[in-house]
Amino acid sequence: MPDFQNFEMTYWVWFAAAAVLAIMEIVAPGIFMIWLAMAAAATGLATLVFGFGWELQLAVFAILSVVAVFLGRNFLKRNPVETSDTGLNRRGERLVGQLVKVVEPIADGRGHVQVGDSPWLATGPDAAAGSMVRITGVDGATLKVEPA
Repeated sequence: MPDFQNFEMTYWVWFAAAAVLAIMEIVAPGIFMIWLAMAAAATGLATLVFGFGWELQLAVFAILSVVAVFLGRNFLKRNPVETSDTGLNRRGERLVGQLVKVVEPIADGRGHVQVGDSPWLATGPDAAAGSMVRITGVDGATLKVEPA
């Protein structure tokens, strides 16, 4: 069993932890580890200045981690990350304008079209199986089509 009576955790441990967490954020970006890295760096700085024992260091890190994640989350809500790809994570919107084949006749405004290797529910004017239609919009998981 480890002997924690002589255990000493220095500020360098926290600076190293901050570096590792920052590298993890770079390798797998998710805008989460960076807040923990800031908390670790602040804990290291506080340990350097005040000379906290390891118990208090862990408590300070836990508190600063919660505060940093909360503040970071609020910051990102007010300042969302902009993207040039407006269809990111919205596959249906990326399909608008494509020509697709009707695989199940569109009758009474509903049918199925083939997109890649998957049939999708489609709405639009009646169209026979095998005919080509153009995707004009998306409503949830249903494609809106018109004759090509």
